Amino acid sequence: MHSDAHADDPPGKGRRRTIILLVCCSALFMVGLDNTIVNVGLPAIGKSLHTTVSGLQWTVAGYTIVLASLLMFSGAAADRVGRRAIFQVGLALFTLGSWLCSLAPNLDTLIAFRVLQGIGGSMLAPSALGIITNTFSRPEERARAIGVWDGVSGLSMALGPVAGGILVGSTGWRGIFWANVPVGLAAIALTALLVPESKAEKGRKADPVGQFLVITMLGTLAYAIIQGPSSGWTSPGIAGFFAASLGALALLLWYEPRRDQPLIDFRFFRSVPFSASTATAVCAIAASAGFLFLTTLYLQDVRGFTPLKAGLTLLPMPIMMALTAPVAGRMLGKRGPRLPFIIAGAALTLSTAALSQLSADSGPLFLTIAYALFGVGAGIVNPPISNGIMSGVPKSQAGVASGMNSSARQLGQSLGVAIVGSVLAASLHGGMAGGFLAAAHAGWWVMAGCGYTVLLLGVVSTTGWARATIAKAGAEA
Repeated sequence: MHSDAHADDPPGKGRRRTIILLVCCSALFMVGLDNTIVNVGLPAIGKSLHTTVSGLQWTVAGYTIVLASLLMFSGAAADRVGRRAIFQVGLALFTLGSWLCSLAPNLDTLIAFRVLQGIGGSMLAPSALGIITNTFSRPEERARAIGVWDGVSGLSMALGPVAGGILVGSTGWRGIFWANVPVGLAAIALTALLVPESKAEKGRKADPVGQFLVITMLGTLAYAIIQGPSSGWTSPGIAGFFAASLGALALLLWYEPRRDQPLIDFRFFRSVPFSASTATAVCAIAASAGFLFLTTLYLQDVRGFTPLKAGLTLLPMPIMMALTAPVAGRMLGKRGPRLPFIIAGAALTLSTAALSQLSADSGPLFLTIAYALFGVGAGIVNPPISNGIMSGVPKSQAGVASGMNSSARQLGQSLGVAIVGSVLAASLHGGMAGGFLAAAHAGWWVMAGCGYTVLLLGVVSTTGWARATIAKAGAEA
């Protein structure tokens, strides 16, 4: 079942492994691109389907909530059923969902098909990483392969705004979903031909009750946040959804510790670096998601930029992300995680505080500096987050921790759009073009708060007291 690497491999086997890596990376690229590319299409979707801010929020959240809810379940299923099998099912569902999104006649069907995309997307990253780990068995080759994998993730983020701008500008918003179809079909065919099946020697047991509670908790919370401005925060319906979310969390905290193999092992959270890094991931990614949501609406609806010009204007942010992530990795290796966390938190706070002062004619220099500074924060924060989560638990639990790392990021993506979009919707009067700047003001300050939280958690989680909790959590887990 393992595709091992040897020095005397025939040339064909080396090429085969390279193609397997490219297939896995293409799946990650599609999922990563989908997170950013759809944001550029939101103004066009809003006009075409005549939807409100909450409708646009659901276009993003329908995908990210399902992705966040199912990542850990999909990772366990891949280990138990077979990584290639789950990978192919994920590719098929994601590709089908993309095609159906491109045909959606109205907002409700678009959101339903985005949910289908999210189900497929949740299967891709965990199974693909398992395939890579089995294909590249030597530590140095595996490290290089995972380096390529991480690089593709950054590249998808960088290309999203520009690719979205080109596709929306040339083919309309439906083009951003068409683009996934040929890539997905090619990946399905190449996986069937080249990728060997592999599974864990002893797969984790399914936890359907835990999975149901996670979906209930995240789904009801997102619904309450997104629909709160239109239904009224104190209305019985919204209060009921908040209560349902809280109830699901309480049941999860009671139920999971009683299982031999829980979906979420809450004992990990006794490690302060693990807990703080997980919270940092939620805050940092929430700020990034909120940033993209507000920025694309500002550039297209307030400034009147074309989707392509909006994507190019936003480019300093992903460029600085790509440039600073490797620097953060070196900084982390030499000086530990505290400095990267402080720099990232400060950059996220300062840039979003500056963006709260946006006007209808803010100059290109101001936008370039603010977007670049946000990119510095978003790029530097990722390596210490992953390091904190992965080093904050015993090595034997690395797979579960990796799933929780991905889930925390997707949760941040969902909450960022839900909260910032709701703050915008609650204050928006007189249409997007006239009322956006005043309505978005509070949203930028919410993101500044997220940045400041990143800074504080970075300081707390790197103290001697915090490091001492790792061993204690490991002994109890």
